[in-house]
Amino acid sequence: MTFNDIFKSNFLNNVTSISFFDMTLALLLAFGMGMFIFLVYQKTFAGVMYSSGFGVTLIALTMITTLVILAVTSNVVLSLGMVGALSIVRFRTAIKEPLDIAFLFWSIAFGIVLAAGLIPLAVIGSLLIGVILLIFVNRKTHANPYIAVINCTDHASELHAQEYLKQQVSRLVVKSKTAQKGAVELNLEIRLKDDNTDFINALAEMEGVNSAVLVSYNGDYMG
Repeated sequence: MTFNDIFKSNFLNNVTSISFFDMTLALLLAFGMGMFIFLVYQKTFAGVMYSSGFGVTLIALTMITTLVILAVTSNVVLSLGMVGALSIVRFRTAIKEPLDIAFLFWSIAFGIVLAAGLIPLAVIGSLLIGVILLIFVNRKTHANPYIAVINCTDHASELHAQEYLKQQVSRLVVKSKTAQKGAVELNLEIRLKDDNTDFINALAEMEGVNSAVLVSYNGDYMG
């Protein structure tokens, strides 16, 4: 085949460049793995508000990527045009969770590898990625940071509460302090020694302590 022969292909010739069986198999596999990615995203989501639309986007992105790469691999001219068309696309949607980027790239990568014909690599690799995410993302340990919000009546009760907390936790750092007449509010970052949180009950019963609240903290949100 000469260089000129490559660019002589017409619409009717391109119709049979990919068989119906190959198209169906690739899109079904893309849909199945897109569902798997969607389910893993549901199980590992740790953000503030869950968006079902993002999960559906993962399924669609897997299938769309497969469709595009199938077309690109079947025609040299189309691949050149596709590169130019995609180069002008700009996405301005903000990604709030860092892990969402991994799921987006996972969907795109699976579509590319599957359409390239590397089916075992695409399927087995995606299954391993899903298992790893399920194990490590859902892993909860007492070493995770917490925020203790303590409302005290005066400076003496504030010091007493801090001394008590230092004995109960492995680490204590004052994040913020709000002082008003007759009230002092402390926000303390703490690391638990174990999974036992009964100390917060005893802290709330101490003299001079109006309330004590313990919340998990990941640097972006509380909950």
